[in-house]
Amino acid sequence: MPFWKRSLDLFVSCPALLLLLPVLGAIAALIKLDSRGPVFFRQERIGQGLRPFTIYKFRTMSADAPLKGGLLTVPEDLRVTRLGRILRKFKLDELPQLFNVLRGDMSLVGPRPEVSRYVELFRHEYQEILRVRPGMTDLASLKYREESDFLRLAIDPEHEYVTRILPDKIALAREYVRRSSLSFDTSLIFKTLLRVFVR
Repeated sequence: MPFWKRSLDLFVSCPALLLLLPVLGAIAALIKLDSRGPVFFRQERIGQGLRPFTIYKFRTMSADAPLKGGLLTVPEDLRVTRLGRILRKFKLDELPQLFNVLRGDMSLVGPRPEVSRYVELFRHEYQEILRVRPGMTDLASLKYREESDFLRLAIDPEHEYVTRILPDKIALAREYVRRSSLSFDTSLIFKTLLRVFVR
């Protein structure tokens, strides 16, 4: 990993976590009040060098969500809690991934990490992509910010995801790996913030 990339990760994630501690605490309290279950959602994802790691998010679904549906979230998914819809809308559920960045599991910018099931379907492509650390945002994150909308009309959402959306995400990840630089990463961070707060 280039020196500038890890430096950018630490330069942003450390102060961001300190500044956001009151917000993180308030969200955690609201999650406990809104529905039963843990505050955090933990899931194994595949990281740099195809090594698995645990990703952290704020829980936005009911605690028994894995028993009621698959890996994908579809429009009007009944597993998503009332508070969860708000957290997802403003991407606040992603904030705990700053801890993943601090730990070195992820970077601020990089290909979004996938579960092993989808990585194995495109293993050769992911071997190329995951020469870099996965990130909190990238080109695909901007294009598919409202991913469930792309699945809205699909008869089989998972088939749509595997045959159309995921290959496009992989192509965008390859483009990111080719273009990665301090200026490009910084521009993607600002574009992501604009997409979240300027709707």
